[in-house]
Amino acid sequence: MTSADAVFAWLGVGALLAAVLPRVLAGRPLSLPLVFLLCGVGVYLLPLPLPVIDPVDDRVVAEHVTEVVVIISLMGAGLALNRPFGRHRWGATWRLLGVTMPLTFVTTALVAWWLLDWPPAAALLLGAVLAPTDPVLAAEVRVGEPTDDEHDEDEVRFALTSEAGLNDGLAFPLTYAAVGLAAAAGSGWSAEWIGPWALQDFAFKCAVGALGGLLMGRLLGWLFFWTRSRALRLSQHREGFVALGATFLSYGVTELAGGYGFLAVFVTACAIRAAERAHGYHNVLHDFMEQVERLLTAAVLFLLGAFIALGGLSALTWRGAVTACVVLLVIRPLSGWAGLLRSSLGSRERWVVAAYGVRGIGSLYYLAYALGQHGFAVPQRELWAVVTFTVLASVVLHGVTAGPVIARLDRLRENRSI
Repeated sequence: MTSADAVFAWLGVGALLAAVLPRVLAGRPLSLPLVFLLCGVGVYLLPLPLPVIDPVDDRVVAEHVTEVVVIISLMGAGLALNRPFGRHRWGATWRLLGVTMPLTFVTTALVAWWLLDWPPAAALLLGAVLAPTDPVLAAEVRVGEPTDDEHDEDEVRFALTSEAGLNDGLAFPLTYAAVGLAAAAGSGWSAEWIGPWALQDFAFKCAVGALGGLLMGRLLGWLFFWTRSRALRLSQHREGFVALGATFLSYGVTELAGGYGFLAVFVTACAIRAAERAHGYHNVLHDFMEQVERLLTAAVLFLLGAFIALGGLSALTWRGAVTACVVLLVIRPLSGWAGLLRSSLGSRERWVVAAYGVRGIGSLYYLAYALGQHGFAVPQRELWAVVTFTVLASVVLHGVTAGPVIARLDRLRENRSI
């Protein structure tokens, strides 16, 4: 038996499990990502001829694999949202982006600087990579399939899904802030990078990302639903893989134009939804992307479990573990609560949204990307260990509790409506 034989066997088992487990685990204190992460740990503890998984040595591979998973999840999230853009309709989202995300970024960086004794650039990097929410790792807190009713979404699921769709793109300026500081001051502090960063990495790239996504979404929406040519009107053919084309096209064109492709992909998906909200083709696109996303997410979590089994947490100190727990149990919940003050959410809903800021594949991507841009005066394995442990703790904590908590919240909501 060769390692390739074992890989093929596990790929087959994994694909079948990815199809079966979501229905088996629905509503239970267990999640698909947690199962695959534990499978990765368990399989790599067995004496089998399997390839070595090490994102530190294979940083470029880790960066691009996680990059693909993130952009596919962003397209899926945008296609699932029924609610049109609006200041009031998306009120909770704007609060989470404008208050919760910056608070999480700053307080996480301060904790890393104080508790881990990391230099400012490394502390900012940790704050940046742990700022974005990733509810793809807890399906119970995401919205369901697209419908033609903009009110067919509860505020908790909508807030977390829309927040994740936008802050995965807005985490890029924060990451560039850490890279800019590292380039300007090394292990010290300097303010020289702030001006160029604010103009180029924040204002310009965000504007190009949003505008590129909007233009691409409107063009694709016209092509899908409104062009007079039946051969070109793709909604008539109901082919789901077209969503992959839309994803990669939007991402690639926007990146070539100098904008943030993550932001563009989510905006493109929302613009495609807005082109014709009642068409059943949205379900075809969404279902295809959800299946691809589920397979890729399962694979990445399995590989993360393998990395852990092979010693990926060996560089983790007790201070790093405490920092991760503080982020998940203190910083995100309190920042989320502060951001949602005076919102339309009730007290229970506010706490659920605040607590379920899942840290996941986006954090792994941003770390791999940043380490390819500059050094941060902290051993790379220590950075990977802290971020990996945070993702592990988030998958366990949120994966175990999300099902029961959301189910109870739904029951309370139904009881109030009776």
